[in-house]
Amino acid sequence: MIVVFVHGWSVTDTETYGELPEALAARASMHGISLDIKQIWLSRYISFNDEVTIADISRAFQQALSDKISENGSIQEFSCITHSTGGPVVREWLQRYYGANNLKNSPLRHLVMLAPANHGSALAALGKARVGRIKAWFNGIEPGQHVLDWLCLGSQQQIDLARSYINYKPSKSLFFPFVLTGQTIDNNFYDFLNSYLVEKGSDGVVRVAGANLNYSLMKLVETDQEYQVKHGSESIKVHLLEVEGKLARPEKVPMGVLPDASHSGDKIGIMRSVLRSTMDKKTQVDEILKCLKITTAKEYVKRGNELDDLTKESQKDSHRYSMLVFVIKDDQGEPVLDYDLFLLGSKSRDPDKLSVGFFVDRQQNSINRNHLVYYIDYDEINKNKLTGFRVIARPTEGFAFYHAVEYRPDDEAVNTCLKPNETFYIEIILHRCVDENVYRFDNASSPQLSKSGIIIKTGTRHDFKEETPSHKLITP
Repeated sequence: MIVVFVHGWSVTDTETYGELPEALAARASMHGISLDIKQIWLSRYISFNDEVTIADISRAFQQALSDKISENGSIQEFSCITHSTGGPVVREWLQRYYGANNLKNSPLRHLVMLAPANHGSALAALGKARVGRIKAWFNGIEPGQHVLDWLCLGSQQQIDLARSYINYKPSKSLFFPFVLTGQTIDNNFYDFLNSYLVEKGSDGVVRVAGANLNYSLMKLVETDQEYQVKHGSESIKVHLLEVEGKLARPEKVPMGVLPDASHSGDKIGIMRSVLRSTMDKKTQVDEILKCLKITTAKEYVKRGNELDDLTKESQKDSHRYSMLVFVIKDDQGEPVLDYDLFLLGSKSRDPDKLSVGFFVDRQQNSINRNHLVYYIDYDEINKNKLTGFRVIARPTEGFAFYHAVEYRPDDEAVNTCLKPNETFYIEIILHRCVDENVYRFDNASSPQLSKSGIIIKTGTRHDFKEETPSHKLITP
């Protein structure tokens, strides 16, 4: 078996892998796997340069595979163990060179992602200079800006990759992806205090919900159906949103939350803390090998059930969290940038009726400001169900404006989509209302002339500098 290790963002030394490669080689035979240390390849790629993108790295990965792991011009079958940003790097490579339609021809058999930032990291929003000082990720090396942009919560690149992956049929193509992550914080590892470094439901860098490759995608479009609703002290009119198409989810990817594992560090870091002398005490070593052993769809399902049990055990004394990623656009394809978004609770669909303590964090993507990410306590919000969303976009009147909109599904519809440890992408499409008076015609009738040829009345002419809306809308 050939195994390729792929490190995370802004790593500058292959020491980052610790002794995990040696530990896997030493214990592989106990799991019936033939793995010699000579079959293990350690990646070293440039991510701390501002010009380098995730796409650049994935293309260079293809070249490295062709140079070192090929035979007779074809890349040999191999398995990958990735850490952090390494997961998205390999997923980007897989989409670029194979994708859903050609997955069966991919040489990648297993993809074991350790603490992958599949849906980004909250830390990326802190900015390049501040994030670069966090030892949990960078050891003082400033991160590359393009990779940082990819990792910001709610980035368009994450959404594009998530949409592409929906169509994958991994086990049918004998491709077996896995996610192993932790949610333990190593408080002694950090050199300054930031709330994201000690965030519950995360490993200090990546949230469990941000790592999990099980997620939902839903598209909501505005309808003509109207309701009068109470909003604060006011009564406002809202147009209802309805689901377009079907809720989309990928084929289940086995995901396990490991006990006593943080993102990085030589004490409890999910990768670097593994030593040959203590490898039998590190859960991740055997869990990785169990993943690498999978060769059939039936075994894959069984492995998923085992990791479900591991997750339940790891989280039995802690709350679980979810991420909601909202994308607000209009029906002309333009981003809606000025809006308020409200989560609604109880049968009255009131923003003030959700369970106290459900809200943890909210981030607006710095590049795509119409992308808004909520981080919520699933176990708290589950006490008083989430019953919908309301968006009030501006302007609300005039020559061009938006209606307030609301999604009010059947009682359990939202909560069927909202799952613990997962990300839920919701695209909301508003109708851009345009008043008829934005563009009108006057008839250029001939002027009236006197018998001597003097103009006594011009044709139809008027000043429209003070034009006001007609309150009639153009046809959609």
